[in-house]
Amino acid sequence: MRFAPGGAAARGKSIAMTQTQSGTPSLTELAQAAGLRMEEMDGHQREVGSPDLFERISHFQLADQARAAGLYPFFQPIEVNDGPEAIVDGKRVIMLGSNNYLGLTRHSDVLKAAHEALDRFGPSMTGSRLLNGTSPVHLELEEALADFLGAETAIVFSTGYLANLGAVSALIDRHGISVLDRDVHASIYDAAGLALGKYTRFQHNDPKHLDRVLSNLNPDQARLVLIDGAYSMGGDLAPLPELREVCRKHRTRMLVDDAHAIGTVGPKGRGTRSHFGLEEPDDLTIGTFSKTLASVGGFCAGPRTVIEYVRHFSRPMLFTAALPPASAAAALAALRVIDDELWRVKRVQELGERMRLGLSDLGFDVANSATPIIPIRVGDEVRTAAFWRDLLNNGVYTNAVIAPAVPRGQAILRTSYIATHTDEQLERALQIFGEAGRRNGVID
Repeated sequence: MRFAPGGAAARGKSIAMTQTQSGTPSLTELAQAAGLRMEEMDGHQREVGSPDLFERISHFQLADQARAAGLYPFFQPIEVNDGPEAIVDGKRVIMLGSNNYLGLTRHSDVLKAAHEALDRFGPSMTGSRLLNGTSPVHLELEEALADFLGAETAIVFSTGYLANLGAVSALIDRHGISVLDRDVHASIYDAAGLALGKYTRFQHNDPKHLDRVLSNLNPDQARLVLIDGAYSMGGDLAPLPELREVCRKHRTRMLVDDAHAIGTVGPKGRGTRSHFGLEEPDDLTIGTFSKTLASVGGFCAGPRTVIEYVRHFSRPMLFTAALPPASAAAALAALRVIDDELWRVKRVQELGERMRLGLSDLGFDVANSATPIIPIRVGDEVRTAAFWRDLLNNGVYTNAVIAPAVPRGQAILRTSYIATHTDEQLERALQIFGEAGRRNGVID
């Protein structure tokens, strides 16, 4: 979004009055109150006419104008994070905007493991994995991840984002090509861009279109299909059995980013493959520790020969500092808790189903969600921001998602659920959703 100059404080007051006094504000009212010019949403577009880089981007006023208007939903400081609840702006809210799906960030075993590793190794290894950054904890975590996923081995990266960049850029040289589901995570797009080879796309979750795309490629060209197992915005699952069949037909390997599926999908939280009852491991599995595993970091799991190649030729592995051992220890402890407390997996799956039904019954469009990630389709960016603010003011924290994260005019509120949410918290949240949805014209 891009905002035109104007009286900031007055606009914030005007929006609040409009929402309170007129029930369902029109988009025109909201846009005028915010000084919003919808035709200028491409705020990243630089002004031309000057060779000075800073001058060319000096027109950008989105953040300041949106904050002043009370419609800026990003970079919100979380003062206290207890899992199912948090404190934002000094107020306790129900947290429906977190990826802490199993509620392990406050688990005593996870905290103890992190503290012990911090005492033993300090806050950083101060070097890359290649040289002086590998600790015994990294190796133990890699072994545990491989066992958890049924893979031969795994390699730990400093973030999940770097895991995608590292694996794809190492494997796809100038003679190869990446084939992306068009809705994959931004890190996969960036990975394909970093790789020396070209990339192309296929329609979201469409095996038939993937078949046509692969049929049009040179059969002698090395190819890697890149998908998410569970999609981070829509909460839908990839049709993994059908996609695997297409890939085998064309002798093509596939990488599955299961960042949002590990711990939330499958009978024991083993991810998308286990959900579909597929015995053979994925060619490559990417994951992160910053969601169900209550830490930070990422990994790539797969055949030993492939992982060894990535280990020695991945620039994001070789030229960045290693994941701190305390973070690795936290992820390792969380992985063990998943097995020891399987009720968390079952609970978060049940809550996802309950909230899909509850939101649908209220009249919200929840798309094709099949996970604890449940989007609420709103469409207009201004209405989405106003809906988000109304929910927050009334005690529910969600994530507003607008272009370019989703196509313009297809804005959503992303909600996500935690195994430790109580029934009472979610019943209260549904009540607030209904009231705010009607006030903002999202539902009738």
